[in-house]
Amino acid sequence: MTEANQPGTNKSGRRPAYEIVADALRVRILAGELTPGTRLPPDTELRAEFGVGQSTVREAIRTLASENLVHTTRGVTGGTFVATPDIGQLSANLEAGVTLLAAAEGVTVDQLMEVRQLTEVPAAGVAAYRHTDTHLEELRATIFDLSEGVGPEVYANNQEFHRILLRAADNPLLDLITVPVFRVIGSRFSRDVAPEGFWRCVDEDHRAILEAVERRDSMTAMTLMRRHLDHLGDVYKQMDLLRRPN
Repeated sequence: MTEANQPGTNKSGRRPAYEIVADALRVRILAGELTPGTRLPPDTELRAEFGVGQSTVREAIRTLASENLVHTTRGVTGGTFVATPDIGQLSANLEAGVTLLAAAEGVTVDQLMEVRQLTEVPAAGVAAYRHTDTHLEELRATIFDLSEGVGPEVYANNQEFHRILLRAADNPLLDLITVPVFRVIGSRFSRDVAPEGFWRCVDEDHRAILEAVERRDSMTAMTLMRRHLDHLGDVYKQMDLLRRPN
C-alpha cells in the first residue's frame, strides 16, 4: 500500500488507504484485541505496518474518533486510546439513528411499540425482584399529581417512570436499546393533544405497576406492563391517524 492510494489521488477505483487502515484498527477494537483504555501503537509503527504516510494514519484515526471508538489526548502521557463506552452517548447516537430510520422508512407505531413490548415487559418482571429501595423512591417520585392539570412535568415523569424501571432491572443494555425507541415515540406525539382521560389511565397503570414491583411480584408486574403498553399503543395509533393529512 502506498501514498498513491490516499483520498484525492486514487484513480484506480480502489478504496482510500485511510479507510483500509481504519477498518483494520476497527476490527481489532471490536474483536477485543485492543481493549478500552489501551493506547494505539504510535504513528511510526502504524505507518510502517500499513506502508502509508502520516496523513493517512491521521485520517484513519479521525474516522475512528468520529465513530467514538478512540480519543486522543495531548501531553507527555498523551496519545490515541481506545474509548471506554459511554451509555449516554451510545443511547443518543442510537436515538438519532432510530429517529432518522422512523422518518425515512415509515416505521409504524405498531413496530415501535412491539420493541417496547419485547423489552419493557420482561424488564418490569426483572425489576420486581432486582430493585433497590432507591429505585422505589425514584419511581414514587414520578407518580403524577393530576390535580394541578397536565403540564410538561407529566410528560417527563411518564418517560422517567419507564427509565427507572429499566435501570432497576440492572442491565444497561435494556436502557440503551429501549430509551431511544420511546423517545422517538414521545417526540412524534409530544405536541399532540392526548384524548380525554389518557393521562389518568397512565397514572393508574403506573401506580398498579409500582405496587406490584414493591411486592416483588414479577408476574403481575409483567402483566400490568403489557396492558399498559397496549393502552399506550392504542392511543398513539389513534393520534397517528389524526396527524395524517386527509
